[in-house]
Amino acid sequence: MSKRSRTVVVTFLGAIVRPMGDWMPIAGAVDLMTQVGVDAASLRTAVFRLKERGWLESQTRHGARGYALTDHALATLTAGDEVIWHARQPADLHAGWCIINFSVPESIRSKRYQLRSHLSALGFGNIGTAMWIAPARMRGAAEQAVAELGLDKHAAIFVGDYVGTQDLTGLLYESWDLAGIDRSYREFIDEYADIAPPSEPRPAFATYLGLVDHWRRLPFRDPGLPREVLGSDWSAPEATAVFERLVATLEKPAIEHAAAYWPEDG
Repeated sequence: MSKRSRTVVVTFLGAIVRPMGDWMPIAGAVDLMTQVGVDAASLRTAVFRLKERGWLESQTRHGARGYALTDHALATLTAGDEVIWHARQPADLHAGWCIINFSVPESIRSKRYQLRSHLSALGFGNIGTAMWIAPARMRGAAEQAVAELGLDKHAAIFVGDYVGTQDLTGLLYESWDLAGIDRSYREFIDEYADIAPPSEPRPAFATYLGLVDHWRRLPFRDPGLPREVLGSDWSAPEATAVFERLVATLEKPAIEHAAAYWPEDG
């Protein structure tokens, strides 16, 4: 099963299955996924893996076999909604920065890797050896990440202003792959800015699912830095506008198309 197949299935769960009552009929899901290039075998493999991860549980409704989203799946999908659907709002430059520095003993080095991975996923940039930076609003998330791993005695968290003489924009572009993030936004704009939203339900469904699947990974890479420290041609606002315009047009017909594959009540 390809990586794209896995991401499309997760996108389908969040964008279609949740609005349809947090449950999907397996036969209908197979038909719908086939329409976006995911064959039955790939879907069943994805479902098996999601069941193993505690995302899905078997459930029959209205005489149809299917799968319901678990509380764990719903919590995970909900946690990502604010980023996926609204993107990270630019931080306030005057609020300052959160710096976390840690020195984790070799005896628990696996937790060092876990902390790095967690901080990266939260949108922190690596500013030096064992030193990570993010807008000050991420202080609470940093404290929680450290506490969850039991690394309170091995990490120091600071919040304050930048007062150095080195160019802040240059420093931040070295701490994050901001050029790569900007490029990803531009690729999204190139693919979707000029398309005419399909009026027919089936192509609207396929376009909508492809749109959301492409988009949802982009905001998670974006740390939401203050606009003042980014390049003058930073493309995130334009990409966000393209996404929101197409969602407003495609979401309703896409869900209506999917609904035809769900069993009727009663």
